[in-house]
Amino acid sequence: MKIRLAYGESGLDLEVDPSRTTVVEPVHHRAATDQVAALRTALREPVAGPPLRERVRPGQTVAISACDGTRPQPRHLMIPAVLAELEGIVRLEDVVILVATGTHRGNTEAELRQMFGAEIADTVRIVNHDARDASQLTWMGTYGKDVPVWLNRAWVEADVRITTGFVEPHFFAGFSGGPKLVAPGLAALETVLVLHDAARIGDPRATWGVIHGNPVHDDVREIAEATGVTFALDVVLNRDKDIVAAFGGDLLPMHAAATAAAKRMAMRPVVAPFDVVVTTNSGFPLDQNLYQAVKGLSAAYQVARPGGTIVCAAECRDGFPDHGSYREVLASAPSPQSLFDDISARTTTVPDQWQVQIQARIQSRNRVIMHTGHLSDAELATAHLEQTRDISATVAEALAAAGPGARLCVLPEGPQTIPYLAESS
Repeated sequence: MKIRLAYGESGLDLEVDPSRTTVVEPVHHRAATDQVAALRTALREPVAGPPLRERVRPGQTVAISACDGTRPQPRHLMIPAVLAELEGIVRLEDVVILVATGTHRGNTEAELRQMFGAEIADTVRIVNHDARDASQLTWMGTYGKDVPVWLNRAWVEADVRITTGFVEPHFFAGFSGGPKLVAPGLAALETVLVLHDAARIGDPRATWGVIHGNPVHDDVREIAEATGVTFALDVVLNRDKDIVAAFGGDLLPMHAAATAAAKRMAMRPVVAPFDVVVTTNSGFPLDQNLYQAVKGLSAAYQVARPGGTIVCAAECRDGFPDHGSYREVLASAPSPQSLFDDISARTTTVPDQWQVQIQARIQSRNRVIMHTGHLSDAELATAHLEQTRDISATVAEALAAAGPGARLCVLPEGPQTIPYLAESS
């Protein structure tokens, strides 16, 4: 049986034995008949609170938060829809679009034009949030469980603050979208380091699909609510990255409705763990680097038996990446177990620790093999990872080594669908 894996922009094929293979993938949902109309309805008939136009007055300044280039948000549809609702009330020169990079790198001019479209890039000011630039940040206070909060100054000083995002299961924040477009999206590095510290990330409730009681999301939610969001707009996407449904309105009720829809679409129960799990990071733009590919690994980890094998196909055209300390921290210990123990024992957090902590936990329990197009075997070895050039052969070998009756699970779209053990639901 041939299975098409999401990989880069072209994909790749995997040959498997159907008699021992379970495929977990999104149930295909058709895109909304008119995606722009779906957005317009969400803005005019919100889940909670008044329509967007009724929340804005002439002469006010507006800040719009949007996902960065590692996320497949349909910005080219969402931002024009928001601006259309503001037409006649707000001047374009009083609008700023803030790319909610969190601690990621800023997007280039060419990337911004591709992300938002030439017309938006030419007529509206777009600013990459920089978590490390003190001049961009302003102190807000302490929220949640002792989280020191600095947020983007342009966001805080705007009269109207609008979040735009998309909702899918997130590997330690529960779900994306909603309040994450404020923090960590527009927060200072110091804020993100606390939100993503070892204790929060190590909590068993900090996982896919869990929001309430999740120490990461609880604090993220409190920060966004306490610092103020005027209107929130989220979408749920299908595997083609098209809009299936749109939700607007007051931040928390809107996000609750969107996460309920995303959970129905993107989480699937399985009855027992698997000896071998093949995963991806959902193809481009999500598999641009190894840092992001940890999400695909985490999805596989949910249903891989201890000691089993995880094979991940992620193009990694942006390498580890080179910015940040992710690569350095990965190479700082002689083994995944020692790295995990070291991070878990720390009382202070370093940049990229959260991603490394999850990766180290996965690698300390499972053999992890990568297939990439832009990282060498030697580079992956510094991260305690193996590489395969032939995924089909590697899977066959791993199943043979696991013995008769060994079972394979394939996640062709990676974290677009999250499997979970039915007995632990």
